[in-house]
Amino acid sequence: MKNSGIFFLLLFLYSCQQNPTQVQQTPSKSGNGRPTEPEWARSAVLYECNIRQFSAAGNFAGVEAQLPRLRALGVDVLWLMPIHPIGLEKRKGSLGSPYSVRDYYAVNPDYGTVDDLKKLIGEAHKIGLKVILDWVPNHTSWDAVWLKDHPEYYTRINGNLTNPINEHGEPIADWSDICDLDYKQPGTRRAMIDAMKYWIKTADIDGFRVDMAGLVPNDFWAEARPALDSVKQMFMLAEWQDEPGHFKSCFNANYGWKWKDITKDIASGKQNATSLDTLLNFLGDYYPQDYYQLYFTQNHDENTWSGYEKELYGDAADAFNVLMFTWQGIPMLYNGQEDGLAQRLAFFEKDPVKWKDYGKTAFFQNLSVLKHSNKAVWAGKNGGKLKKIPTDRDTEVYAFTREKDGDKVVVVVNLSNRSQSVTLNPDEQAAGAYLSVFGASTVQVTKDMQLTLKPWEYLVLTNK
Repeated sequence: MKNSGIFFLLLFLYSCQQNPTQVQQTPSKSGNGRPTEPEWARSAVLYECNIRQFSAAGNFAGVEAQLPRLRALGVDVLWLMPIHPIGLEKRKGSLGSPYSVRDYYAVNPDYGTVDDLKKLIGEAHKIGLKVILDWVPNHTSWDAVWLKDHPEYYTRINGNLTNPINEHGEPIADWSDICDLDYKQPGTRRAMIDAMKYWIKTADIDGFRVDMAGLVPNDFWAEARPALDSVKQMFMLAEWQDEPGHFKSCFNANYGWKWKDITKDIASGKQNATSLDTLLNFLGDYYPQDYYQLYFTQNHDENTWSGYEKELYGDAADAFNVLMFTWQGIPMLYNGQEDGLAQRLAFFEKDPVKWKDYGKTAFFQNLSVLKHSNKAVWAGKNGGKLKKIPTDRDTEVYAFTREKDGDKVVVVVNLSNRSQSVTLNPDEQAAGAYLSVFGASTVQVTKDMQLTLKPWEYLVLTNK
């Protein structure tokens, strides 16, 4: 259970990647019309890196220095927050927002040079890490190169440039440091695709995390995906949850914002464990059958504007991190979580992570090993279908099993701040002997199995 040791002896063998400059021609669509994802994405653990705050230096070299540690943590995919120069006009704070892009073809000089970025990515590839860039297609800074050279790329209201327009057609007043791009213009579309392809060819990146993907027309994404895949098969992640069509046009995964909101509500007592059942049913009806979502308890927005993990989840944080790795999607860590980050990192200023002893490393390593080694917890349809285990405490205890190609997991989590004595009623397929991920002890799952769980305690079992 919760207070126990390492699950497996962790040996992460660093593998070499094929030629980084090799151009790969890959099919853009699967047989059911969904854009295909790279095979490595199916069991991946993502890690968001806020370059400015990740190290005292706040640059690419500061990230590169910690790549071996991240790989040993169990990370497969490194997501770099925007790498580009930041606008000066209408800048917020002294350093500005990384999402106020001045030049899509350059890197922020505070971070280093293009060669420094290429070196970082090359070193990541050598030890088996993939790298995706944060891409900001909806808007630029007010002093962007494009605004000077191609003013026709931009949205105008009554002849005037505007802040970004939300999904309801209204300017977003608080986004005063950025200027909206107009995707009714063919030139804007061509230029954006060319800029994205530039970084695939120049730096051999492995995908994009796309900021505010739903504010850009979906037919643009249908146009962009085959163009990007013609250079190299991409992993595409949409920061958006309200467009099911994204899974047909371009994206392999989207943000699990609803999961984040519901889990925070459960932690604070506003909802209970059955809310996850309601969410799972909703997602299955709303999205295509083989959707993936990204799950997280922290990211740069949550950390800065809402609170660090302990503020948002209290003592429930580890319980929801367990669900993040086992529920049905792709798990993501934000830099510092493996160290128990207890600070809200400033968004517009230098405010580096105050690294201590990486005290959560073993916890996340155990979950990463499970993610990699047991197909049952792979993302979406690549993993096993989540089957609830009935209990006599369903409002407080969330129990389920997943099975894929003979691999099985059983997960039981007390999603309440009170101790629970609970009886589980697993079916015959779930019964059997398992290894406890947090304890290395053997646990027999039986009909009418009885457990006593402390507040927010969890049991994670694997058959391999």
